[in-house]
Amino acid sequence: MIKLLPSKGKLLIAEPSIIDDSFGRTVVLLTEHNENGSVGFILNKPLGYTINDLVPDLNCSSEVFNGGPVEQDNLYFIHQSPDIIPDSIEITNGIYWGGDFSALKKLINSKKIETESIRFFLGYSGWSSKQLVSEMKEDSWVVSKEVSTPKILTVNTDKLWRKQMINLGGQYQIWANSPADPSMN
Repeated sequence: MIKLLPSKGKLLIAEPSIIDDSFGRTVVLLTEHNENGSVGFILNKPLGYTINDLVPDLNCSSEVFNGGPVEQDNLYFIHQSPDIIPDSIEITNGIYWGGDFSALKKLINSKKIETESIRFFLGYSGWSSKQLVSEMKEDSWVVSKEVSTPKILTVNTDKLWRKQMINLGGQYQIWANSPADPSMN
């Protein structure tokens, strides 16, 4: 299997060998990857509460996800509405990062934006320069050959890692149905 290199807009899939609480069985959308390092958001770790729990004046019941172990006291979001959310940064075709949060609040509260086209995160995943490539050489991560945008914001997060294992094929398919805790097998 040819290993792909990480790049902005690609999915980073945790190898089955990662068993820590932060990144075990995760799928990360890379929002930046350059000579200074890498940044991304974990797509499949919901925290069990809604954005309204964190921002009471926001009339929205969207789930909040654990974006990663860095700056978990900060709120981040990705979306599909750069034309109405000023200062958005393009990640990849159809997916954007951040923007003017006050404008977003007004759009959500006036129901001028579909909340299904937004995903909220506490924290982010970050790697210093060359750290991610080094971790890939240690077989901690694999880059997905495809990112299904803009569907990535509405995908079933419970089965996202499993689906990526199946899509990777070969040796990864056996891990798709394995328990998270191998001793439970």
